[in-house]
Amino acid sequence: GLGFNIVGGTDQQYIANDNSIYVSWIKKDGAAYLDGRLQEGDKILAINGKELKNLRHKDAVELFRNAGYYVSLKIQRRLQPQNGPVVHQGDGESGGLPLAAILVPGLVLAATAVWILLRYRQRM
Repeated sequence: GLGFNIVGGTDQQYIANDNSIYVSWIKKDGAAYLDGRLQEGDKILAINGKELKNLRHKDAVELFRNAGYYVSLKIQRRLQPQNGPVVHQGDGESGGLPLAAILVPGLVLAATAVWILLRYRQRM
């Protein structure tokens, strides 16, 4: 198999008012686990170019079982908050300063301080 389980469908909604298919579990050492790109909670939009819209759960399972050896998935990653507010990706607003905005000026200040110290010690 592909090494993961799915939930959802028109007859077994995983999320209220959402007929989508989601990854519920990834088998350790299975194909999806070894590939490393798929994550639990991902919404699967299509398999091998076939959209998974408005399918019953058993019909979606059948598509996965008959997918063949080479499988192409189109997924939508579900962002999950890490002890904080809900994250909205791509809404044009920054959630805070990038790490480089803090590190680069700090490194410049440190390098300048070292340069001044070395110049001062040479004069003594």
